Amino acid sequence: MRYGLRDWAQRDPERRALEFEDGTSVTFGELEARANRLEQLFRNRGLARGDHVAGILSNGPDVIAAAWAAARTGLYYTPVAHTFSLPEIAHVVNDSTAALVLADGRFADRLAELPARCKAARHWLTTRTRGTAPHEMEDLEAALATMPDAPPEDESPGMLMMYSSGTTGAPRGIWRPLPSAEQIGEGPPAFARDLIEIFGVDPETRYLSPAPLYHAAPLRWTLAVIAGGGMALIMDKFDAERALDHLQRREITMSQWVPTMFRRMLALPEQRRAAFRAPRHHLALHAAAPCPVDLKRRMIDWWGPILTEYYAGSESVGLTVLDSAEWLAHPGSVGRAVKGRIRILGEDWSELPPRQVGKVYFSDSSKFEYFNDPEKTRSRLSPQGWQTFGEIGWVDEDGWLYLSDRQDDTIISGGVNIYPQELEQAIEEMAQVAECAVVAMPDEDFGERPAAFVVPVPGLRTSDEELAAQVAAHCKERLGRTKQPHRIRVVGELPRSEVGKLLRRRLREQLAAESLEAAQA
Repeated sequence: MRYGLRDWAQRDPERRALEFEDGTSVTFGELEARANRLEQLFRNRGLARGDHVAGILSNGPDVIAAAWAAARTGLYYTPVAHTFSLPEIAHVVNDSTAALVLADGRFADRLAELPARCKAARHWLTTRTRGTAPHEMEDLEAALATMPDAPPEDESPGMLMMYSSGTTGAPRGIWRPLPSAEQIGEGPPAFARDLIEIFGVDPETRYLSPAPLYHAAPLRWTLAVIAGGGMALIMDKFDAERALDHLQRREITMSQWVPTMFRRMLALPEQRRAAFRAPRHHLALHAAAPCPVDLKRRMIDWWGPILTEYYAGSESVGLTVLDSAEWLAHPGSVGRAVKGRIRILGEDWSELPPRQVGKVYFSDSSKFEYFNDPEKTRSRLSPQGWQTFGEIGWVDEDGWLYLSDRQDDTIISGGVNIYPQELEQAIEEMAQVAECAVVAMPDEDFGERPAAFVVPVPGLRTSDEELAAQVAAHCKERLGRTKQPHRIRVVGELPRSEVGKLLRRRLREQLAAESLEAAQA
C-alpha cells in the first residue's frame, strides 16, 4: 500500500484530500502542488536541514501543506495556537528558534507587533484573507506564485515539534532528532506511522476533525488520514449540531473527540439525538482528557459500541488503547499498551506490583527531549531511562491502566492542557498581588476549569471585588482565552505545609465543598 501525499497525488490527483464546512475542498493534486511550492519557498529563503518553521494558522489547507512541506525538507514544523496572547505566541516563536513564520492574515491586527518581538525569525509570510498584512510580513500568495510546483532535489525527512508545558509553566518544544536523510519516502512519515498501523487508516477513511489543527492529535490524525489516502473534513470550530450533521450527511467513517464535546452533543434535545443515524460511522476516537464513566456509558448507549479511547501525549513515549467492549469490561481504564511498556514506579523508583498507585512511565519506546531544556527533560526521566507524561495511576494484573491523578497538577479543560504555574506567574506580575495559586475546579461542561486564589499585597486599599475584576482584566490581556480563570477568589493567605510547600489539595477541597453546598442549596 502507498503512503504519503505525493503517492496519492500521483495515483489519483483529483481525489479529495480535504473538505471544509464552507463547501470548499482540496484534492490530493492541489495539496501536493501547494506543499511543493512551500518546499521550494523554504529552500529559496535559505532554510537548511534542521531549521525550524512556525505556523500561526487557522483550520485551512495551509496548516496541512506546511506540515507536509517541512516533513519533506528536513525541517521542524511547529503549529502555534492562534488563541494564545501575543506574549505567548512570541515565546513559542522565539523558543523554537523559528527561522520562518507563516501567519494567517485574519490575525493580522493581533500579530502586527510580533516581528519586533521575535528578532531571530528571518522571514515572515502571511495570507491576506482579511484586512491588511503587517508591513514587515511578506505576502504568501505572491511569494508562492514565483515558486515551481515540483519538489526540490534535496528532500529529506523532517519532523513536527509540538509544544507542551510542565513544571516551569512555560511551553516547551518536544524534540526528537531528525531521521537520516536516506529515509525519505520509506513507508509512512513518523507522524503518521503508528496511527495508520494501529487504527487501520486506509483510502476508505472519511475522518471528521472537529478541533483546532494547532493541537497535536487533530494535526497528526489529519496528516495520517492523508498519508493513508483517506479524506479529512475539517470543522472551523466545534458545534454539536453541525458535528452530528456532518456525521450523517457526509458519510464520515472515523471521528475524534474530547469529553466536553460528548457533553455538548448529549445536551442536544432528545428528539434530535433520537433522530441521529450515521451507519458508516464505525470508529469514534476520544482522548486528551479523562472521560467520566457515566458520560462514556451514555455515549455508548447512544452511538453503540464504536467508541475507542486512547491515552497518549505530545511526547509520544507510549500509547494505550481500548475499544468499547474492553472498556465495558474494565470501566474507567484507559487501555493496555500498544506502544511501549507500562511501568508503575514508587517514590523510591522501584517498580510497583499490580493495583498499587505510582508514577506512570513507559519503557521500550523512542526517547524525546524538551527543546533546549535539559532540566525539564530530566523531570520526565526515571533512573532506569524510562519516560512519563507526568501521570499517576496503576495497572491491574492483566495490564489495564487506570489513571488516578496528575503528577504536575495540570488542569485539563475541554481537552486543553492548562498549567497552573503559568497562570500564577502572569497574575503575580500585578503590583496589587502578593502571591497566587491556581487549581482545577470541577466544571460540568469542560470537566475542569482554572480557579485562582489571590493574596493582595499588604495595605492594599481595594475591595476584594475590585481586585478580582482587575485580575480578570489583566488575564484577558495577558493570557489566551482558554486559560482565563473561571473563578477568582481573594484570600488572606494560601495553605502551606510546615516547610512552606503550597497545599493545592486544600484549595481543591474547598472548591469541591462549595460546589456540594451549592448543589444542596
